[in-house]
Amino acid sequence: MASATKLPLQERVPLPRMAWKLADLAVLSLLLALLARRAATLRAAGGAAPACTWCWLAALVCEAWFAVVWLLNMNAKWNPVRFDTHPERLAQRIDELPAVDMFVTTADPKQEPPAVTVDTVLSLLALDYPAGKLACYVSDDGCSPLTLFALREAAEFVKLWVPFCRKHRVSVRAPFVYFSSGGPGRGGAAGGEFQRDWAAMKIEYEKLASRIENADEESLVRHGDGEFAELVGADRRDHPTIIKVLRDNGGREGDDGTGVPSLVYISREKSPRHHHHFKAGAMNVLTRVSAVLTNAPVLLNVDCDMFANNPQAALHAMCLLLGVDDELHSGFAQAPQKFHGALKDDPFGNQMEVIYQKIGFGIAGLQGIFYGGTGCFHRRKVIYGVPPPESATDVRQPTRMRGSPSYKELQKMFGGSKELIESARSIMSGEMFAAAAPTADLASRIDVAKEVSSCSYEAGTSWGQEVGWVYGSMTEDILTGQRIHAAGWMSALLNPDPPAFLGGAPTGGPASLTQYKRWATGLLEIVFSRNNPVLLWIFKRLELRQCLGYLVIDVWPLRAPFELCYALLGPYCLLANQSFLPKASEPGFLVPLALFLTYNLYNLAEYMDCRLSVRAWWNNHRMQRIVSCSAWLLAFLTVVLKTLGLTETVFDVTRKEQGAAPDGGDGGADPGRFTFDSSPAFVPPTALTILAVVALAAGAWRAVAGAGAAGVVGPGAGEFVCCGWLVLCFWPFVRGLAGEGSYGIPWSVRVKAGLLVAAFVHFCPRN
Repeated sequence: MASATKLPLQERVPLPRMAWKLADLAVLSLLLALLARRAATLRAAGGAAPACTWCWLAALVCEAWFAVVWLLNMNAKWNPVRFDTHPERLAQRIDELPAVDMFVTTADPKQEPPAVTVDTVLSLLALDYPAGKLACYVSDDGCSPLTLFALREAAEFVKLWVPFCRKHRVSVRAPFVYFSSGGPGRGGAAGGEFQRDWAAMKIEYEKLASRIENADEESLVRHGDGEFAELVGADRRDHPTIIKVLRDNGGREGDDGTGVPSLVYISREKSPRHHHHFKAGAMNVLTRVSAVLTNAPVLLNVDCDMFANNPQAALHAMCLLLGVDDELHSGFAQAPQKFHGALKDDPFGNQMEVIYQKIGFGIAGLQGIFYGGTGCFHRRKVIYGVPPPESATDVRQPTRMRGSPSYKELQKMFGGSKELIESARSIMSGEMFAAAAPTADLASRIDVAKEVSSCSYEAGTSWGQEVGWVYGSMTEDILTGQRIHAAGWMSALLNPDPPAFLGGAPTGGPASLTQYKRWATGLLEIVFSRNNPVLLWIFKRLELRQCLGYLVIDVWPLRAPFELCYALLGPYCLLANQSFLPKASEPGFLVPLALFLTYNLYNLAEYMDCRLSVRAWWNNHRMQRIVSCSAWLLAFLTVVLKTLGLTETVFDVTRKEQGAAPDGGDGGADPGRFTFDSSPAFVPPTALTILAVVALAAGAWRAVAGAGAAGVVGPGAGEFVCCGWLVLCFWPFVRGLAGEGSYGIPWSVRVKAGLLVAAFVHFCPRN
C-alpha cells in the first residue's frame, strides 16, 4: 500500500538533542568523579573508624548503582524520534483498510464503574473508520450484571450517538467528556440545526447515564429479562463463560457511512481450579473469541477508562502499520498514556509526561517504544508469535514458526478448535487483507466462542508463552512487548495531535501507591524470570540498546533498597556522630555539591522543556522518593518472598474515576492533597520521616551543645542537608502526622513506624 501512493503515510523524524547529550555527559562525569573520590578516600583511610568506613562503603555501592541507572537513562534518551502521520492520504483508499477488533477490559464494577466503561466503548464505536470493519469486545472479569446492563443500554444509545458524531464532525466522542466541555457554540442556520441536535442528544445521554447510575444489581438479576439469566447465582470467581452479542453489524456500513460497529460482551469462565492469569488471561480470551467471530487482522486494546480522544486515531495507526515498505518496522503502534481532567501540577507523580517525552521518544528511536498495555494497535499475526518475514528462517525462532506450520503444529499452538485454527491460518498467511470475512451472524458462533474461552482450553498449548499475551508477570504489557521485540519486530510511536486516547490518573496516596506497587511487582517478576531482557538479547533478537532501554523501567523496584540505604545514611550519621560526605571546608565537598545542583537543574530543565511547571517537577521529584521507599520497596520484598516460595502476588485493581475536574476541585476536599490508609506501604516512608526529624533534632543539639566524643569526626553540612532534603521530600507525611481523617496517618501506621525508628536509634552507636 505504501508503494502504491506517491506521498508517504508516515515519516520518522529524528529530534535534535545535542545540548541534552552534553548535559548527560556532565552529570555522568560528576558521578564518576564522586565514585573516584570516594574510592580513593576509602583506600587511603586505612586507620579510619569501622563505622565511618561502613558508611563510606555503603555510599560507594549506592552511588555506583546511581551511575548505572544514569547510564541506562542516557542510552534510552540518546536518539529520540517522532512519527508524523498523514491520515488524509488514506481518503482514497478506505476500501483497502483492514478490519480492527477493539478490546476493552474491566475487572471490578466498584473500582471501575460501568459508566466509565460505557463512555470508552461509545468513543470507540464512533471512530472515523468503516463501521463494517470495526468490532468492539468488552471483557468483564467482574461478571457484573451492572456492566452487562450498562453495555446493553449503550448498544441502543449508540444508534443515535454515531450518526450525530459523524453528521456534525464531533471532535471528542466520549459523551461524558463531550457534554461536560460546555454547550454548543455554532451560529447560523446550520448552527441552529446543530444546537437542536446537541440538546436532544444531551437529553438522551442524561437518560442513559441515569439508567446506568440507578441500576440495581439484585433487581437486574431477579427481575431482568433472559439476558441476565446466566448471571443468576454466578460467582465472579467461579462461573461458566457468558457471551452476549449486543450489536451485530454484519459487515454493513449503513446509509451514508453511519453504520454502527458490532459490540460483544464477554465474561470468561472462572474456576478456583485454574489460574486465570489476570489481565493477560482476559486478553488471550478476547483474542480467541474475536478470532472465531470477526478475525480482524488488527487489534486495538484499551483500558476501560481510556477513551478515544481523537476520532481519527485508527486512521493514524493505519498510517504507521501500512505506511512502510517493510512491515518489520511496525509490529505494533503504541500511543503514549495521557490523561483527561488530570490534577494540576501532577501532585501524585503518575501522569508520566516527561517519561514519555524523554524516555519514550528516545526508545522509539531504537527498536521501538514499549507496549504500554492500553492505547495500542497490534497486528494479530504478531500477537500470534509470527516472526518478521526476513527472520522466518532464523534458527533462534521456534521451529513451528519457521515456514508454514502444519495443522498439528497449529493445533499444538492454538488448541483444538478447528474454527480457531482456520482463522489463525488465514492470519498467519502474511497478507494483511487475507483474513476471513466477518461472520454474517455472530450469535451463531457463540458456542464456538465459549469453547475457546473455557478455563481448560489453554492446557497443552502455546497460549501465554509463544502465542498471545505472555503470562508470568502482572505487567503483561511490558512482558508481551519484550517478546515481540525479541522476535525481531519493531514498533512505532502513535502520537497525533490531539492525542489518540486519554485516560484517568489515580488520585490520593493509596490509589497511586497501589498502582506503582502493581507495576513494580510485575517488572521485578520479569527481571527474576527467563524473560529477563538480558537473556532475550543473548538468545533471541532483542537489540542491545533496546535491552538496556527495557532495563530502565525493569529495575524500578531494584532501586528501592539502594535509595533507602542512601536515604538512611544521613540520619544514621547525625545520630551516630559520623559522616559519609566530605566536610564543607574540604575540596572534595565541591563534587557532591555540584552533582546535587546539576542533577536537579537537569531534571527541572526537562520539565520546563516539556512545558511543565516548577511545581510539577517538585511533585514528581518528591513522589519518586516516596514511591521508592514504599511501593517499590514492598514490591521488591513481595517478589523476593514469591521467589522463595513463601507468598503469591495479588493483582490490585486501581480505582477509576469519571471526569475529574481539570482544576481538581470538587467544592470541598482537596484532591491534590496526599491521603493515607492503613496499608503497609505507608509504614516505611512514615518511619523515614520521623527518623529524619529526630536525626535533625539530635544533630542540632549535638552541634549546639558540643556533645560529641573527643577525637571523633562528626557530621558536617552535607549530612544536615541530606536530612533536611529528606524532610522536604516527605513533607506530605509530616503533614500526615498532624492531619486528621483521610489526610492523617492512621495510628496503626504511626505505631509500626515508631517501633522501626526506635529500633534504628537503639542500634546506632553512641559517639
